[in-house]
Amino acid sequence: MKLQRANPRKFVRQLDESHAKASIARERLRRRYRPDRVRILFVGEAPPASGRFFYQADSGLYQAVRDTFISAFPHLEKAHFLESFRALGCYLVDLCGQPVDRMDRKRRERVCFAGEASLSRTLRQLRPKIVVVVVRSIGRSVRRAEDQAKWSGLHVELPYPGRWVHHRAEFCQELVPLLRKSLCSVPKI
Repeated sequence: MKLQRANPRKFVRQLDESHAKASIARERLRRRYRPDRVRILFVGEAPPASGRFFYQADSGLYQAVRDTFISAFPHLEKAHFLESFRALGCYLVDLCGQPVDRMDRKRRERVCFAGEASLSRTLRQLRPKIVVVVVRSIGRSVRRAEDQAKWSGLHVELPYPGRWVHHRAEFCQELVPLLRKSLCSVPKI
């Protein structure tokens, strides 16, 4: 859709419609990769404003998670990683339904707080054994959502692996043993 800038109100309305359509498309794609039984639920902050997305296999988070899983399970194929991720009982959701990476801190915190109710519903529905928070800054919101859902299980918080080499190394170092221990009984994909 080409956005018209002549009328500011019309432009904002078109922009909102464009964001809504992108959000619907992202969620449709995400649901395509939802396993029947979620063993490990990964929780990200939000889809990036860039338009990249984990389930499009084009984000920094996707690359870091894929590479970490392949470190843990070398038999996995890069080309079919999302299918393997699903088959292993893993699923990634976002705390926020809209991109927050270009928001100021206060607004970002409000949007994250607002996302807790939705995450709580997701936790009640999916009942994963493990929740892995892939951005430490949202750990408090995720814990509140877990409490609201009356969820209990292993809660792990990792640094976001997409930007800094040392964060990616720590992400991998902490996640590989967890994956091997938690998913060792899953048949090879």
